[in-house]
Amino acid sequence: MHPPPPAADAMDFSQNSLFGYMEDLQELTIIERPVRRSLKTPEEIERLTVDEDLSDIERAVYLLSAGQDIQGTSVIANLPFLARQNPAETLRRVLPKVREVLHVAGVEMQLTAAVSFRTILQEESVSIHTYAHSFLQVILLHLEHRDAGVSNAWLETLLSVIEVLPKETLKHEILNPLVSKAQLSQTVQSRLVSCKILGKMTNKFDAHTIKREILPLVKSLCQDVEYEVRSCMCRQLENIAQGIGTELTKSVVLPELIELSRDEGSSVRLAAFETLVNLLDVFDTDDRSQTILPLVKSFCEKSFKADESILISLSFHLGKLCHGLYGIFTPDQHLRFLEFYKKLCTLGLQQENGHNENQIPPQILEQEKKYISVRKNCAYNFPAMIVFVDPKNFHMELYSTFFCLCHDPEVPVRYTIAICFYEVSKLLNSGVYLIHKELITLLQDESLEVLDALIDHLPEILELMSTGGESSVQENKLSSLPDLIPALTAAEQRAAASLKWRTHEKLLQKYACLPHVISSDQIYYRFLQRMFTIVMTNNVLPVQKAASRTLCIFLRYNRKQEQRHEVIQKLIEQLGQGKSYWNRLRFLDTCEFIIEIFSKSFFCKYFFLPAIELTHDPVANVRMKLCYLLPKVKSTLKIPADKHLLQQLEMCVRKLLCQEKDKDVLAIVKREQLEKEKQQSDGRPMSEKSFEKKRRDTKTPTTLPKSIPISVPGPSGTSTPSTSKEIKKSKLIRSQSFNNQAFHAKYGNLDKCASKSSTVGYTPSVSGLGKTSVVSLTDDSFRTRNACSAPTTFSPNASLPGTSRGTGNSVDPKSSGSKETPPRKATLKSRKSNP
Repeated sequence: MHPPPPAADAMDFSQNSLFGYMEDLQELTIIERPVRRSLKTPEEIERLTVDEDLSDIERAVYLLSAGQDIQGTSVIANLPFLARQNPAETLRRVLPKVREVLHVAGVEMQLTAAVSFRTILQEESVSIHTYAHSFLQVILLHLEHRDAGVSNAWLETLLSVIEVLPKETLKHEILNPLVSKAQLSQTVQSRLVSCKILGKMTNKFDAHTIKREILPLVKSLCQDVEYEVRSCMCRQLENIAQGIGTELTKSVVLPELIELSRDEGSSVRLAAFETLVNLLDVFDTDDRSQTILPLVKSFCEKSFKADESILISLSFHLGKLCHGLYGIFTPDQHLRFLEFYKKLCTLGLQQENGHNENQIPPQILEQEKKYISVRKNCAYNFPAMIVFVDPKNFHMELYSTFFCLCHDPEVPVRYTIAICFYEVSKLLNSGVYLIHKELITLLQDESLEVLDALIDHLPEILELMSTGGESSVQENKLSSLPDLIPALTAAEQRAAASLKWRTHEKLLQKYACLPHVISSDQIYYRFLQRMFTIVMTNNVLPVQKAASRTLCIFLRYNRKQEQRHEVIQKLIEQLGQGKSYWNRLRFLDTCEFIIEIFSKSFFCKYFFLPAIELTHDPVANVRMKLCYLLPKVKSTLKIPADKHLLQQLEMCVRKLLCQEKDKDVLAIVKREQLEKEKQQSDGRPMSEKSFEKKRRDTKTPTTLPKSIPISVPGPSGTSTPSTSKEIKKSKLIRSQSFNNQAFHAKYGNLDKCASKSSTVGYTPSVSGLGKTSVVSLTDDSFRTRNACSAPTTFSPNASLPGTSRGTGNSVDPKSSGSKETPPRKATLKSRKSNP
């Protein structure tokens, strides 16, 4: 057989081909050259180096004087910090240099300076008087910068300054120069700036000053020869009207708005329309019916013949317009306005679809985008239109429109109507059953953005669906939603299959409302197992926790004992005793949710022992998480009813203290123990005298038998007290020795308990004190001694009961000593530990 001929596109290693590869490599080398050239030379690095011994102020002055532009920009960006640290020196030495460099500064430095000046004002690093004296002239100087972005940045800073400047400063520094800046002889940029300053300053002066000095400038700018200036001044009339009051608004502002609404420029007419809508509340009924309504009617009629941007604005303000003109429309006008809204809701949908976007001219694509914006605005205003037609007339007047918006081919429209779905449901009230199908449609929407918008208020929507409607019986209402459960499960599966885990997490959190909406059997068979599967198999921790919490809520509202026991058994066996340590960690999360949601007795009955059994877990992370959870676990106990569980918990704590090998786990246990001891010592300070009284008041005899020999360290060895005074002295010595051990023992010695470290004090089984060998976590004064002494009754190697439901064979706390125990010699001498 002969080898197959080389393919046409196979790699050619001929000489010509190799030369081609070399040329490609040379081109790559040329591309990399600018990167190498951008590296700083030693001379450049030397010029950028500053003496480290200079103070912040000296460094700033040096960099502004001799540094490069990037260093000067850095100093100006750091100006608020300098003003906070040393305002006097900053104003005296740094700010003059900033003024000098700003005369020749580039765009970046100018923008940085505008932001820094505004930050200094907001932080109140200097007084208003000082700020006006030092910064105001710099701001005014750069307002008319040739770059529009720089000019707008300085204007924003000035507008912030105007809010806090005193009236006299405003008048002399800003208003008086503004008279000349607003003249036709000035540049368009200067007149535009004047419009915005006037709109901001009006509410700072009294009516007399406004009428005499400001309103003439406003009228002049409203009649400017440039449409940009007229449009800008028109948009400031809303702020001016709020500052001059109702009477001047009707006599001065309204006539200007009427004239501007008939302007030849479309942007001016649009600005006049939006300002009229925003000022509807200012005008009385006569003005609205006789003046504004005809203007709105004319504007709507001409809108389809004008630019689509006017339709976008009109559709956005429809809700506010309906609210402001409510009750003024005649029946015929009401019907026409409603038909106009319906027409906007379907704008652009009448055209044929299915064209390839690459074949559509750009102007047509731009027009379609504007139509989408119009329909989106209509969806935004849909709740206002329900109020406009009255919810009782929804089915006849607006249902078909609502159906179209929910099935719109564009995601932004469906997303917006999904956001409004809850408001629509509230407005419909008992008629909410009319939009059941649309709820199912949006739950099944192919876009997760739509689903995410809908589920924000899903519990409230489902509650309205279950409690509203015509019938008063909940089962009948729910029977009208046969597709709800399949839609909910499909939505969850669609969210789980996507990469948007936050949407999945939110959906699982919202499913916690289902016990209030559907039956426990439906939850058990359709949702509960799915929650358990997510906890077991999902890879995203927040999603697992959300599913776990919702699972606990499902369990909380399930009243069937067989189903409850089955779920509890699966949680313990597959999570708590699962092979994967990740599942055991999720079991502890579930325990935390159960403590939060269920009663204390429920947790103690089913989950207490399986939880503390994880102290034997081979994975340190599991033991560590359990240690963090132990305070909450202990808080579920009710003493004396749960005394046997407390004993089990104490055994686990002692076992961790004595046998834990992981330093992080041991540190957590010790830290928690120390915090508890500190809290108890702060809340219950106990002196030696009170401790002695507490010890004498126990069930043991108040006096020791005379036959008990007491060994007391001293120069004369041991002695037998024969008088009551000597007995009291020996008790006091014994009490002091015990207290010193109990309250001053260090947890660092706990690591030596396995090697039988030396123990100072007497044995715990002396005459009735054997009961203290079972240490309660609430009595921390005994804990450290018993943790190291490890009496044989509670050996650290003792295992916990194997069953997770029963209480097991708990250790009798009295078995380590009793009243019948023969007295032993209480040794107070220190014994050396065995090697």
